[in-house]
Amino acid sequence: MPAVTYPPFPDDIPTHPLLIIDYELVKNRNTQEIDRLWEAATKLGFWYLRNHGADDAVNGMFDLGAETMALSKDEKMRFEQGDDGMSFGYKAAGANAVDATGELDTVEFINIAKDDAMAWPTQARRAYPNTVNARMNSAVIPFVRKALEVNNSILAIFNERLGLPSGSLLQRHPIEGLSGSECRITKNPPNLNLTKQAIGSHTDFGSLSFLHNRLGGLQVLPPGYDTWQYVKPIPGHAICNVGDALALFSGGILRSNLHRVLPPPGTQAGIERWSLVYFMRPENSVILRALVEESTMIADAVARTPDKNFETGSTALEWFSRRIRNQRIKNRTGPETWMASRGTERIEV
Repeated sequence: MPAVTYPPFPDDIPTHPLLIIDYELVKNRNTQEIDRLWEAATKLGFWYLRNHGADDAVNGMFDLGAETMALSKDEKMRFEQGDDGMSFGYKAAGANAVDATGELDTVEFINIAKDDAMAWPTQARRAYPNTVNARMNSAVIPFVRKALEVNNSILAIFNERLGLPSGSLLQRHPIEGLSGSECRITKNPPNLNLTKQAIGSHTDFGSLSFLHNRLGGLQVLPPGYDTWQYVKPIPGHAICNVGDALALFSGGILRSNLHRVLPPPGTQAGIERWSLVYFMRPENSVILRALVEESTMIADAVARTPDKNFETGSTALEWFSRRIRNQRIKNRTGPETWMASRGTERIEV
C-alpha cells in the first residue's frame, strides 16, 4: 500500500490557483456554487472538488493499485492493453511516447473498464489480474458508482447552462452503453530529474475526469501562458477537468485544457507518485460534434469561431482509439505518429 504520510508540497514552487468547488452545494443546486463551477469549466477547464464523499473508495483503489503493481512483470504483461487502440488493462512503463521525439513515458498503470465493473461478475470487455478481481466488489464498483454520481451531476448542470434539451448530455453517456470510460491507477517511480515527463502534454480524451493525487507533479498550461504551472494537491480534494468530448459538444464553450505530469517537486521528488482517476467518455457510437441543432448558445459559439472545426466526423470510439493507438511506441513511425495522437489542441478549441 502506498505511504499515507508525505512531505508537503514545497512553498517556493509557483502553482496555478484552481477554484475550489463544493460538491454538496452543487448537488443541492446552490446558484452561487454552480456559477463558480461554470466559471472554472469555461475559463480553464480544471477545478478542485471537495465534499465528494469518495475518500473510502479512493483508499481502496490505491490498495488495489499497490497490490497489482507488486505482481511480477510477467504476470502483469498477461493483461497488457496491446497496440490496437484498446486502453483497458495493464500498461508498462516505456510503452508510450510523451512527445514528438519519441521520448518514453515513465509510468505504469492499470485501467479497469466501467463496463466490466457494471457487468461484474460477467466479463464485458476483458480479463484482469486477480488483484483487481478480488477488490471488484469492495473497491472498484464503489469507486465507479461514486464517480458516475459526481460526473452525472456535473453533466446535468452543464446541460442546463448550455441550453440543451433535458438529458441531452446524459443520453450520450448511458451507464449501460459500452464506452471507453475507465478508472486508472498510476504509479510513477521516484525520479529526481524534475524535467523528465512522466506523462506527456495532452488534453483528456473524453468528457470529465475525476482525479485523486497524493503528490505534486500535475501541471497545466493555462490560456495565455507560455510556461507550465503546477497544480498543488490538496488532501481530500479531487481535481476535475473537462475533456475533448465536452469541448466539442459545447462548441468550445467548455474548455479541454492541456496538462502533463512531471515528477513531484522538492522533497516529494524521491517518492513514488500514485494517482487515481475516473475518465468519463461518451458511448462508443456517439459522434463528436458541436450540438448546434440543440442549443442556440452552442450554435452562436460556433458561428463566432469560423476558424475552428467542430465537425470531427469521428465516433467517440474512433477518437479514443486513434489517440491511444498513436501514443504507443510500437506504432511509432516518426513525429507524425505523435501528431496523430492529438486531441482538441489540434483544432485549437
